[in-house]
Amino acid sequence: MIKKQMTSPNFNRRTAIKVLAAVPAVLKAAESDQSMFLALNSVLLSGRVGWPDFAKLAAKVGFPGTDVMLGPALQDGAESTNNLLDGLHVRPAVLDLPVEFRKDDAAFEASLSKLEPAAKFAAAIHCPRMITWIMSSSDTPKDELRKTYKERFTKTARILAKHNVRLGLEFLGPLELRKKFKYEFIWHMNEMLEFARECGPNVGLLLDSWHWHFAGATPQDILSAGRESIVHVHFNDAPKLPPEQIHDDQRLLPGEGVINLTGFLQALQKIGYRDALSVEVFGRLKNVPPEQAAKMGLAAANAVFAKAGIPTPKA
Repeated sequence: MIKKQMTSPNFNRRTAIKVLAAVPAVLKAAESDQSMFLALNSVLLSGRVGWPDFAKLAAKVGFPGTDVMLGPALQDGAESTNNLLDGLHVRPAVLDLPVEFRKDDAAFEASLSKLEPAAKFAAAIHCPRMITWIMSSSDTPKDELRKTYKERFTKTARILAKHNVRLGLEFLGPLELRKKFKYEFIWHMNEMLEFARECGPNVGLLLDSWHWHFAGATPQDILSAGRESIVHVHFNDAPKLPPEQIHDDQRLLPGEGVINLTGFLQALQKIGYRDALSVEVFGRLKNVPPEQAAKMGLAAANAVFAKAGIPTPKA
């Protein structure tokens, strides 16, 4: 737009001054668009608000972004979803991976057929990110399960790559989950990142501050991983309890617990992470009305950003 104005036949010195004066604001807006931002996650509301009201609630309380519920949004279509999000002035954060990789081959192949239209949709709504979690224990020996999962995620990643969509894999850190089944599986951040990279260049991490903490990871691990390795982030906090008393569904709002969220955020800022942090807090607000829960989640997260010295984009 600026270039167009400066080459206009009506361009003069006064116009030049106005155009040049606008440059800082333009650059600031561009930088804001490239900053990490907070997004509403359905877990914060205990799954009590459906789509598209969920996106509307995110906008109403001031979240800059919203997780996108794939099923109903895909049914509405890309054009309708884009119009909804544009009208609300909220950014799409992430979509859940619609692939059943945990069961047998038949179930996996059947679900894989749904991935192509979902990947096209993700690209069309400018949300080229999908995520899933991987249980940190299993009744299948680790090496055997790793081989199966690698084959399945490699197939999945190739389909997503055709539409420039990335896949984030979440490692689960708490002791309770690592000991739930007979064999321990991948639960360290760096080991999951190594596995993700083996599955494809468009595969990285879903980095959850809760699991990052209980897996014993550090800000240095985030710095070492780098921006391209972090597909999406979940944001929450944990109580000060012995490992054997930690339950995955009893999380705290950001800033209420003992996780080094300042170090977590500052490391993300240093690597230039520019996508969403979804406020994912299980259990804490299950008896709080959804709108109030959303407001509490946003206020808590913003306070932690402020403490870390990191500005948060506004909706």
